Amino acid sequence: MMTGGLLTAAAMGVATGLGYSSMAPRSQLFGRTFTGLNQGSRQIALTYDDGPSDPYTPRLLEVLERHQVKATFFMIGRNVARLPHLARAVAQAGHVIGNHTYSHPNLIFATPAQMRRQLQDCDDVLHQTAGEHSRLFRPPYGGRRPDSLRLARQMQFVPVMWSVTGWDWNPLSATKIEKKVARQIRGGDVILLHDGGHRDAAADRSATITATDHLIRRYRDLGYRFVTIPEMMASAASAELQPDGKEI
Repeated sequence: MMTGGLLTAAAMGVATGLGYSSMAPRSQLFGRTFTGLNQGSRQIALTYDDGPSDPYTPRLLEVLERHQVKATFFMIGRNVARLPHLARAVAQAGHVIGNHTYSHPNLIFATPAQMRRQLQDCDDVLHQTAGEHSRLFRPPYGGRRPDSLRLARQMQFVPVMWSVTGWDWNPLSATKIEKKVARQIRGGDVILLHDGGHRDAAADRSATITATDHLIRRYRDLGYRFVTIPEMMASAASAELQPDGKEI
């Protein structure tokens, strides 16, 4: 009985660990994903999920333009189809656009055929509206399995997660979002924020926009530089080629 109980407990522990790894943003157990640079880097990448949305994506673009900061937007295909002019505005402003699937399902529960369709449909609508864009892909909720990451790579997408989140899908004030982000930043971070909503197209993201303005001011004053995900990836590749492994 004791042996059976121990085996059951061990099995539950393994299952819990695997479940955690399927959603944990920094976990590499199920396959390699990009989560940022080594701690201590002076780079920060702002990323925004679930857009585009009106009026919050245009208002966010105004803040980013005022600070001359480029960000990375992981867009939901059906939101792009609904608001194609906003996807074009993001691209024309020089920001990077990535794939966040067409309808934001949890890919842990998707079949390979369903995942392929989600990625392809989002890619198609992005091409039709925004033109050429990145091959970056962020799984909804961060949910992934080994086979889903393999399929994404077979389709020539690069999986991107994050190292810092503002928890701004909750109804938080700008001050609380900023504090949550500040507690996590160690340098070289990919910050997850939202300019839209996957359930509610009218989700209020005004606090995120205000927090973005504050975060840019705060971390620029501390000597940080805001970059896009491709720029951060280029720094990571350069660091790997340096004998001391340091960012250049």
